[in-house]
Amino acid sequence: MTSRLKRTLLALSLAISLPAGAANYSIGTGSQSGTYYPLGGMLAKVWSDNIENFNMRAEVTAASVENIIKVSSGQQLVGIAMGDSVASAIQGQAPFRKPLDVAVLFALYPNVVQFIVPADSSINTIADLKGKKISVGAPGSGTRVGSTAILEALGIHQGDFKAQSLNYTATTNALANGQIDAGVIIGSAGVGAITELALTRDIRILSFSQAELAKVHAALPAYSGMEIPAETYSKVTAFTAPAVWNVLVVKKDLDPALATQMLETAFGNMDKISKVIADAKNATVDNMDKLQGVPLHASSQAFLTKMKGQ
Repeated sequence: MTSRLKRTLLALSLAISLPAGAANYSIGTGSQSGTYYPLGGMLAKVWSDNIENFNMRAEVTAASVENIIKVSSGQQLVGIAMGDSVASAIQGQAPFRKPLDVAVLFALYPNVVQFIVPADSSINTIADLKGKKISVGAPGSGTRVGSTAILEALGIHQGDFKAQSLNYTATTNALANGQIDAGVIIGSAGVGAITELALTRDIRILSFSQAELAKVHAALPAYSGMEIPAETYSKVTAFTAPAVWNVLVVKKDLDPALATQMLETAFGNMDKISKVIADAKNATVDNMDKLQGVPLHASSQAFLTKMKGQ
């Protein structure tokens, strides 16, 4: 059989396996070592299995900023993003060049700002980061936007440290190999990348003081302090850090009927999703509008009002 014939037969088999008239979509996630990718994959499966003529795949991306831009331009139907990045997009603030017409479908779970250092590091406070080599997150990621904004709020400007632009996996690898002094991962408490690092290296996660948390909240209202218990990661003591909600972002004019189907299907299957992705337990109807100052999609607001009225 020739390679050309094989390709033809493969194309035919794929065409036959898809329902007639099925629409194909993507959900923007993040790196495969974070929470966005598996959660996006579960949502894509639930929607594809339960909404007629609907096929969705999870797309690996640089996360928040890229997802928001792709959703607003119609390249993705939905994307997972950090709340402060969504707020910046709606207001047209950096790194976005103009206001984007996006809205929140519903809130997912809180992301914690985790500054990681080797256990024997001389870095003990956020102020000690001055002059150090720090991974602040990949370009186009919410981690990069959030980490630099938080440091700025605490008076640590980009010229005050040596910034490295690494994703989750590259950050933990660089820490393990002694190539950087500190790395930031803004992700769920218990995120896989840090969990894996803590199993092979002794690390600490810096704790923010109450005064530092107050400064961060004043400059970035989407963030509030969150206490993370000891042993969330192997041998890592308890710490307190700013946290911001992750949300599902869609175009403001997403078809209301489709948005309603996606809401009903997601919440109807959230128990199933939570068994695979523990953070999904936070994605409840009561938490739908947890991100303040950012509008819900019209169908989401209607769904929330209806559910609270029952």
